[in-house]
Amino acid sequence: MTPHVQQPTGAFIGASWAALFIGAMTYLVGLWNAGMPLNEKGYYFTLLMYGLFSAVSLQKSVRDRLEGIPVTGLYFGLCWLSLGLSILLLAVGLWNATLAASEKGFYAMSFILSLFAAVAVQKNVRDLTLLPDNPPEKTDAGD
Repeated sequence: MTPHVQQPTGAFIGASWAALFIGAMTYLVGLWNAGMPLNEKGYYFTLLMYGLFSAVSLQKSVRDRLEGIPVTGLYFGLCWLSLGLSILLLAVGLWNATLAASEKGFYAMSFILSLFAAVAVQKNVRDLTLLPDNPPEKTDAGD
């Protein structure tokens, strides 16, 4: 069963990519310029990559299930667990970090923006691949 997919607008596609780029790049630039030890920077970098992967994987699993593509309960549960763990590990890391509250907020917000944008980009990519190559042309009702 192929569901009816509406083509995302160019504005939504552009906004999704911009949000992903802005969120991830600001997080990474902040990390690059941070005065923390290299192992701590590696922890936060790994969390961003893990979070992005788990968000995209969860979105794909949810979409697969909606389209009738089999997804095992174990994998679906692991997707939710991974996303929850990435957010929890970021929260624990920031809670224990010796950063200013504004810096903690910066990392948290850019992380969440990146996760949201990754889901939106994945949705757009999925929607565009499901569209027919040549959509039917619209004609006037009087023809």
